[in-house]
Amino acid sequence: MADDYRIDSHKLIFHPQRVAAWMSGEAISPIYVEISPSGACNHRCTFCAFDYVGYQTRFIETGVLKERLTEMAGEGVKSVMYAGEGEPLLHRDIAEIIRHTAGTGIDVGLTTNGVLLSRDTAERIIGQTAWIKVSLNAGTPETYARIHRTNPDDFQRVLDNLAAAVKAREESASRCVLGAQILLLPENESEVEELAMRLRDIGLAYLVVKPYSHNPLSNNTAYRHLDYSGHMQLKERLAGLNTPSFGVVLREQPMKKLRDASRGYDRCLALPFWCYIDATGMVWGCFSFLGDERFAYGRISEQSFAEIWRGERRLRHLKSAAEEHDTRQCRVNCRMDEINRYLWELTHPHAHVNFI
Repeated sequence: MADDYRIDSHKLIFHPQRVAAWMSGEAISPIYVEISPSGACNHRCTFCAFDYVGYQTRFIETGVLKERLTEMAGEGVKSVMYAGEGEPLLHRDIAEIIRHTAGTGIDVGLTTNGVLLSRDTAERIIGQTAWIKVSLNAGTPETYARIHRTNPDDFQRVLDNLAAAVKAREESASRCVLGAQILLLPENESEVEELAMRLRDIGLAYLVVKPYSHNPLSNNTAYRHLDYSGHMQLKERLAGLNTPSFGVVLREQPMKKLRDASRGYDRCLALPFWCYIDATGMVWGCFSFLGDERFAYGRISEQSFAEIWRGERRLRHLKSAAEEHDTRQCRVNCRMDEINRYLWELTHPHAHVNFI
């Protein structure tokens, strides 16, 4: 299956200057920032990695965020994904925020459950986003309601919203890539093909099929020991659904890594290349440790982004993480796992690397 967007890999290889600066010991700015506009969520998914945060009704301050986004662009931040511990489209100014972000020159991505992705919202942001990905974790309304813990009617609402978004993209000649993802669970494994066909017919570009990855801080433990060793035959079944304009991306590498406890690296080296900003405006080194002061850098309502990123607090935490943090405490298959493997190999090369 083609993976044109390298969803099952990483893209740090396209930023050799930033990597070279880091390897030389220079202070670098993050390439990518994930921002949570909303702490609230309209679903209570059974697999939610952020359930321990508590779905608090809090929203990032629009004016402050826009000011910091302008600063981030000047500092060299290249991309922002709006997602986070809540549903980003619940923020009343999300379209304004996205438009401002794009206006600074930063690439914008959006991950959403899609219930609030109305035609009006799609028309306002479709030309400002590089991609929009909807988390849609079933192929039928009944299973969708059980997994998302919501009304079954939301399933058709999301499909209708996606169809409207496709039409809005076509009418505006936008280059925004519209896709979806499904977390493979025992409840929905028989519906993956049905969902893929629905999305292909609507006009989406891809469906990502990914394994569950347990966050050690999560309250839910129902899927903690899922074994995907018997799911590799999915690749052949799903390959038949691919067309020149639609593809199913099976996340094979994370599935295989769940069976192998070894990470291939002893320390997290990825922290300088990204960060997470929660709905209160706190900048974190890693979103898998929200609430852990070791990873809290500072709040954007109190300091500029440069002051936070170059500040003593972050540098102290960064040094501690590089020297002391045990990655066995980390979430398996975290978002930076492939990048960590790449950086570890660069900094701990095997013999004969000069024989290219």
